Amino acid sequence: MNTNTRIAEFFNFSTKNESVNWNEVLTAQHCGYLNKKCIKVRKSEPSISIGTCTVQYGKDEQEVIICPHRLIEKRKIFLDCIHLLTLHEPGNELHIIPEITIPGGSVDYFLASARDKKVIDFVGIELQTLDTTGTVWPERQRFLTDLNILEEPEEGYGDKPYGMNWKMTAKTILVQLHHKIETFEHLSKHLVLILQDHLLDYMKREFSFSHINTVPKVGDPMHFHSYKLELGEDSNYHIKLNERLSTDSAGLASAMGLKAEAKIEFELIIKTLEAKISDSTLLTI
Repeated sequence: MNTNTRIAEFFNFSTKNESVNWNEVLTAQHCGYLNKKCIKVRKSEPSISIGTCTVQYGKDEQEVIICPHRLIEKRKIFLDCIHLLTLHEPGNELHIIPEITIPGGSVDYFLASARDKKVIDFVGIELQTLDTTGTVWPERQRFLTDLNILEEPEEGYGDKPYGMNWKMTAKTILVQLHHKIETFEHLSKHLVLILQDHLLDYMKREFSFSHINTVPKVGDPMHFHSYKLELGEDSNYHIKLNERLSTDSAGLASAMGLKAEAKIEFELIIKTLEAKISDSTLLTI
């Protein structure tokens, strides 16, 4: 068993888990979070899924999530947003609807409360994980080589380390959120950013977060939910809600020093959501 890899999670399994049959995992290329083949593939070889969910990085070898789909484990993040559906009532159905486009960009998911397939309330949910500088592929191949699944990695891989693009990742998502938050604020709805604790900690250090509410207010339109990874008794990692923050469009603008406007008619979002509601989007436990 390889104990020196910087790959922390490979196709959903912890590399510390000695009970995993890695040959079977590599053959299946299955993402348990999406419940289908891993969609992160090599551009040069689209039949091969990359499969790296989480890597170790830095002197402290922190486990850093690099795939946003890893955040939807057991759909915990959606359950943790139900309280923001202020118009939700018992008897309503809950639906998870991906990739809705609004002015300023698209939103990864909408959590919608519906009755008779008519949307009563909704929450926008964005996922953000760390972008890497360089490729993690060489580390992936070294991991498989150490497991004797590959004969040896391609030549020159030892000279191709990867890094973490902390600054660009944080700045990009904050700018994108600012483009969208006035839409939700205008509609008296909520937008939630789901991210790992390491990324939120970086944002708090590098941007002006001192005015952001550390005791989140349901009345605020912008919410931050950070999750940490913990190694479970099953020798695999699991996400756990770690911290929640909230603010409004002015607070987000103050953090970034930016201004933007985004308006959309309430009826347009409702119609788009209702058109996508089906049995396949129903949230079940």
